Amino acid sequence: MGPATEAAGGALWDLDGTLIDSAGHHWIAWRDTLAAIGRTVTEAQFARTFGKRNDEILRDLFGDGLDPAWVEEVSESKESTYRRILRERGLGLLPGAEAWLVRLGARGWRQALASSAPPKNIEAAFDALRLDRFLRTIVSADEVGRGKPDPAIFLEAARRIGVPANRCVVVEDAPAGLEGARRAGMRSIGVLSDHHPRLEADLVVPSLAALPDEAFDGLLARG
Repeated sequence: MGPATEAAGGALWDLDGTLIDSAGHHWIAWRDTLAAIGRTVTEAQFARTFGKRNDEILRDLFGDGLDPAWVEEVSESKESTYRRILRERGLGLLPGAEAWLVRLGARGWRQALASSAPPKNIEAAFDALRLDRFLRTIVSADEVGRGKPDPAIFLEAARRIGVPANRCVVVEDAPAGLEGARRAGMRSIGVLSDHHPRLEADLVVPSLAALPDEAFDGLLARG
């Protein structure tokens, strides 16, 4: 689609827990990384932080005033562990994800990834699943310098695909991302999971496979 063609809308996708089934990988990586340095985290504590940047996760778990060098070291160790687990166990798209990526592309929607994941993790997931077939615009929280629920990542993604914020729909599985969508003035779809069995969004579904056929267009039609 050329730049002069008006888009049907903009679909801004989260990655972990929305398009890919990675929550279990992340939980094991956090648990093992922290255990190796004598710290513990419960799965319930991890669930409350899912979708945020690592520095924010560590502050949520252990409080403010952490040594930035320690935060960086722990983050790098955790992500290295995550990518090792990804290589060992593989990765899959969640139900309905590929069908919606294809469907929206065919309907003239411009799509982008807007993820808090580190760029190397995004690259690993894209390589494993060939997500570049559907998503050629990628914005990470590292690029904008602020993680969700700050709206910066969504506003930048909308700018890059050339779609106004009020014509964009954000698809997320975590409260932080859905709050970011609200702050950006965008419609939102919340995808439920074991980590987040309750969400507040314009439309909440148990999976992408359960989305009604006109879900995206219907959200924009609300005005």
